[in-house]
Amino acid sequence: MNFSTASANVHLLNNDFFMPQLHRYRRIWIYLPLEYPYTDKRYPVLYMQDGQNLFDATTSSFGEWGIDKTLNKLQSEGNQGIIVVGIDNGGEHRTNEYAPWARPKLGGGEGLHYAQFIAHTLKPYIDEHFRTQTEREFTGIGGSSMGGLISFYTGLHYPEIFSKLAILSPSFWFNRQIFEWVAKQPKKFEMQICMVGSRTESSTMERDITNMYWTLRNSGYREQELIFEIRNRGKHNEKFWGKEFSFIYKELFAKHG
Repeated sequence: MNFSTASANVHLLNNDFFMPQLHRYRRIWIYLPLEYPYTDKRYPVLYMQDGQNLFDATTSSFGEWGIDKTLNKLQSEGNQGIIVVGIDNGGEHRTNEYAPWARPKLGGGEGLHYAQFIAHTLKPYIDEHFRTQTEREFTGIGGSSMGGLISFYTGLHYPEIFSKLAILSPSFWFNRQIFEWVAKQPKKFEMQICMVGSRTESSTMERDITNMYWTLRNSGYREQELIFEIRNRGKHNEKFWGKEFSFIYKELFAKHG
């Protein structure tokens, strides 16, 4: 028998949350700061992809990030914490939902509808039912691999909603249109984009992250808005992303409030 490894302040919000833009249902998790039940504070929110891999080893096929353990430790050291909303990937629908543009035989193309779900359905629900800081300055989105691709796309598609992007090992290779799309997107708001990858996880990761940095800079984003890091070592897996989550969290939320 497998026992959950999720912390007590991780809750299953809904096993079958309806996604009207995609006509599907999805499991949603929510992590609440340790002091949430004992205060009337409002908190920043980070929306994360691949929810089954974030908190609980028993729901992940590849190991968990341990986000709840990381955040609980930081709060014990004095950090105020954030709310994290984990959205399960759709299994067979994952590639379709996480890729903005379709590729023959590989899938994709439902990314815009998925982004609309987060922006127009899920976020309003979370803001209504939990004590969130609803403004864009306190709202982030993140993920890894294909989850990094769709999080990056969603954040830049809805900059009036999201100001903080937590992007790990993004699969820009799957939709190379993302570079041209970013180049044509006029910058409307100040952003905080933190992107991390490793030289050893793929032959294209360093090049793609570097190219995206300069694409954003050429589109008007200031150096202070972009925290891009390429590690010398690290595999394309949950262990690497979980290890880097603390760094990304501190850059996006602890430093800037």
